[in-house]
Amino acid sequence: MTAPPAAAPLLIACALGIEHLALRTGGRADGAGGPVTLLRTGMGPKAAEQAVTRGLGVPELRQAAVMATGFCAGLAPGMRPGDLVVAEEARDPRGSTPCDGTDVLAEALTRAVPRRTVHVGPLIGSDHIVRGAERAELLATGAIATDMESAATLHSAVRSGPRPVAAVRVIVDAPEHELVRIGTVRGGISAFRVLRSALPAFFDWHRSLLLPRR
Repeated sequence: MTAPPAAAPLLIACALGIEHLALRTGGRADGAGGPVTLLRTGMGPKAAEQAVTRGLGVPELRQAAVMATGFCAGLAPGMRPGDLVVAEEARDPRGSTPCDGTDVLAEALTRAVPRRTVHVGPLIGSDHIVRGAERAELLATGAIATDMESAATLHSAVRSGPRPVAAVRVIVDAPEHELVRIGTVRGGISAFRVLRSALPAFFDWHRSLLLPRR
């Protein structure tokens, strides 16, 4: 008798310790479509690229779907801390990496975190924290949010082999709500709590990849 094929793994990558803690406490990994690995890459695009390339070199992760997640800065007026961003694509100076299952992911996040607004659009990478007028400059490119690791994470993922990729970020900093330090995010707008609540949506996205196409 032939053994059934192994379920596809999921690699979830984030940069910060607080992001990693939120994901570790966010829900049971058996809700995903296959084995789940949480990877803390460290901060910045170079660290993300190196960590993801190394992680996907492990034999059991070579076919893994990759989710980039964590916190970000919103670029568009009206965005608020605690809102979620689903990337249609992740851009950096090397180009753009299209994301898979964006609609499925946005719908799953709306169910998982019903009191938070979900924004869908391009995510742009930066090698530093964006402040002031630079926010408007990045918005003018068509991007709706920026962070330092997502574009590098997804670029490294697809460079390592064909696979589904996505990026979801929680806004901690926005045009009308500029953040001084992450410790100032409190209570109902806590990015930690939103990220933790979003984890089941990541599993829904992963399971959807395994469904037969019609």
